[in-house]
Amino acid sequence: MLQNRFSKEPVSADLVGVGEDLPEDYGEWFPKKDPKDRRRAGILLHPTSLPGAYGIGDLGEEVFRFLDWLHEAGCSVWQVLPLVPPGRKANEEGSPYSGQDANCGNTLLISLEELVKDGLLMKDELPKPMSAEHVEFSTVADVKEPLIAKAAERLILSEGELKRQLEDFRKDPEISGWLEDAAYFAAIDNSLNTFTWNEWPEPLKSRHLVALEEIYQTQSDFINTFIAQQFLFQRQWQKVRNYASMKGIKIMGDMPIYVGYHSADVWANKKLFLLDRSGFPVLVSGVPPDAFSETGQLWDSPLYDWKAMKADGFSWWIQRIRRAHNLYDEFRIDHFRGFAGFWAVPAESKIAIFGKWKAGPKKALFDAIFQAVGNISIVAEDLGVITEDVVQLRKAIGAPGMAVLQFGFGGGSDNPHLPHNHECDQVAYTGTHDNDTVRGWWENLKQEEKSCVLEYLSLTEEGDIWWTLIRVVLSSVARTAIIPMQDILGLGSSARMNIPATQFGNWSWRIPSSLSFDDLEPESKKLRDILSLYGRLSS
Repeated sequence: MLQNRFSKEPVSADLVGVGEDLPEDYGEWFPKKDPKDRRRAGILLHPTSLPGAYGIGDLGEEVFRFLDWLHEAGCSVWQVLPLVPPGRKANEEGSPYSGQDANCGNTLLISLEELVKDGLLMKDELPKPMSAEHVEFSTVADVKEPLIAKAAERLILSEGELKRQLEDFRKDPEISGWLEDAAYFAAIDNSLNTFTWNEWPEPLKSRHLVALEEIYQTQSDFINTFIAQQFLFQRQWQKVRNYASMKGIKIMGDMPIYVGYHSADVWANKKLFLLDRSGFPVLVSGVPPDAFSETGQLWDSPLYDWKAMKADGFSWWIQRIRRAHNLYDEFRIDHFRGFAGFWAVPAESKIAIFGKWKAGPKKALFDAIFQAVGNISIVAEDLGVITEDVVQLRKAIGAPGMAVLQFGFGGGSDNPHLPHNHECDQVAYTGTHDNDTVRGWWENLKQEEKSCVLEYLSLTEEGDIWWTLIRVVLSSVARTAIIPMQDILGLGSSARMNIPATQFGNWSWRIPSSLSFDDLEPESKKLRDILSLYGRLSS
């Protein structure tokens, strides 16, 4: 019985109109929050930038220390750049966006110490440590590649569980197709040493079966070693990915929209690219004039023949997406706008300004991908010249776009990169790998522009401006917020990863050797406190 608060007499519930009992499933009437809607945050740090003894970050001990640090900071996302073998030409050395293959892993990331644990190298075979503050890719390759090849050769000659795993790797139907093309391409390229595959003898250029069989007979050791090295990369990366998953961390990868001309992908799929009868590109990729270049950016990658790809059921893209799904929990597609409309530059042009817009495959491509691969998580890099058709395509496939705070402080109050214009379905950044660090950006701003930033942020003095802008991004309504590691460390322009439209001196930044992740406990605690304040702590 209820007690009347004005009287000592008990009152029957029937007399006061309490109403009927609620159904048992009453709580389920309220909408439950989809895990995809959870606010979260992460760090952008390419593995090459990690500390390490041999001139480059790798998939050894330091990556696990970084994941521990990330977890302690309350982050649940680790964003990396493409894991493909980087460019080797002088003007693109180290670029993960100029690789020779769309699907292979960068074997320079293989940890030599992990190979010792596997019994594939002896401890006394390890080179002397290199005190390199920046990655010198050619030097690293000279030191590491012979040892990684030696480990692969020993694996091939071994018996036991590891050898069985290698054989399973070779037979995997989602891997064997692109892997065999890549291995044959590398073997021919290594034996002929020409500028591009178009200079190869006709039987090899056109992939005649007899010529390929002869290559296998004469280059079988190279081909088998190449495949074994890819297995070793895959094995070490999967170990890292499993550890990240155990820590509740999703790995966000990156996929360049285009592939290089001198690549296994173009050589093995010539009919899917806009090439002339001689095999040379008719049109190449780039972007029109933008904030980075008055004449546009000429990327020089061959363009896709989207009609031919559609007729083929987009099989090349389906294979590529499956591979990305195999490596990452989710991934960003660079230059997403190229699927709606792309800038096509005549191959003979020296600058990108002479290009024209051409129609992309639009939603038909993604319909085919989703039907074949299933549910995948894509982030659309939608920076630059963005038209309504790009926005519609992104929303049609449910892909969040990007907002970059450094781009916000130019133009008016309707600038989409300003925090008050952010959307929930976005990934917000202080800057990307193509931006200066926040500190470098600030130090290079004119005083008038600094005043505008301070006014927007309601600040009278700048303080540690990088932490101020980190806090602003983390307070955004965007569900995902990503901070480059350089900004956490408060580093200047010398720590910049890439300067678009420049050809030298990029991609080499590393965490200073004077720092360890144990030293970064104050940064971890500060970041965790901000994440807690804005509801982004990992669960």
